[in-house]
Amino acid sequence: MTKIEQLTKTLQEQQADAAWVSDPINIFYLTGFKSEPHERLFALLVTKDGIQTLFVPQLDVEEVKASPYEGNIIGYLDTENPYAKHSAKYPKMLIEETHLTVKRARELEAEFGVQSFEALDLTLKTLRNIKTDAEVNAMRHAAKLADKCVEIGVAYLKPGVTEREVVNHIENEIKKHGVSEMSFDTMVLFGDHAAAPHGTPGDRTLQNDEYVLFDLGVIYDHYCSDITRTIAFGQPSDEANHIYNIVKEAEQAAIDAIKPGVTIRTLDEIARGVIEKAGYGEYFPHRLGHGLGLEAHEYQDVSNTNDNLLEAGMVITIEPGIYVPNVAGVRIEDDILVTADGYESLSHYPK
Repeated sequence: MTKIEQLTKTLQEQQADAAWVSDPINIFYLTGFKSEPHERLFALLVTKDGIQTLFVPQLDVEEVKASPYEGNIIGYLDTENPYAKHSAKYPKMLIEETHLTVKRARELEAEFGVQSFEALDLTLKTLRNIKTDAEVNAMRHAAKLADKCVEIGVAYLKPGVTEREVVNHIENEIKKHGVSEMSFDTMVLFGDHAAAPHGTPGDRTLQNDEYVLFDLGVIYDHYCSDITRTIAFGQPSDEANHIYNIVKEAEQAAIDAIKPGVTIRTLDEIARGVIEKAGYGEYFPHRLGHGLGLEAHEYQDVSNTNDNLLEAGMVITIEPGIYVPNVAGVRIEDDILVTADGYESLSHYPK
């Protein structure tokens, strides 16, 4: 069953007239056409009969024709009302409630006679949750390139270099390997600065005998990687080394438990249990991980509030951390594919 057929099935089950997909990432997932429309209307309309209509600015029409998308196209000029080019009415419409703006919702009510909206978000998340072989292959390569980024960064470390200089070097050098876009802003933090889990790289200079935290990812064939390594530069303090070993143990314990049928919350509880037992529970302030795919952060939420089961084909991150102010910040993160009988780590840079 194709993605559109699955979406149509949802429409029929919910007795809805149409689905309105407006998040460009979801549109790409369903159609194979990717665009950043800025303020312009860009949306995919799918009816309960499976008919697809893509609303795009006129300047994108030729690119849509050259893409894998095979449905109807409504192109419009900046001076035109795109809704006026489609006269049907859809009393009950499924929408992405986390993306559709109030302004667009009012336009849909006025132009398409929408009387009620219902959420489509979970349907799309569920579709994207299980990766195809082609998606996994893209993510496997993206992870390999992320490993290369860390390798490049580690080789550039020297006393006096700044965090920002290391970031710039990584992003410049990885372009030589065909990477044109990072998954998110590259993070390189030195020593006690890494005790800020989402710190901003700046002019902090590297000193001997401290840890360096790298958190980065690249986009390959539209799919993201997201890994973290904390690397010793010289001989960090005994306490910093102790923290590192606890995080490493916590990450591996959670990874070892991954297989279909395990509740996602169990992974968080395992890693958190290791850290709490070591006395650092208050210094692990975030969830264990998240889903990964077309976006660096997507469904599922790998936390102790998620009772969903792991399924073969999911790709998640496992990233415990301990952040002690004025001492050290350590996080270790891998991209993990859930397989039929266990797991495969897509990232391989040594720990």
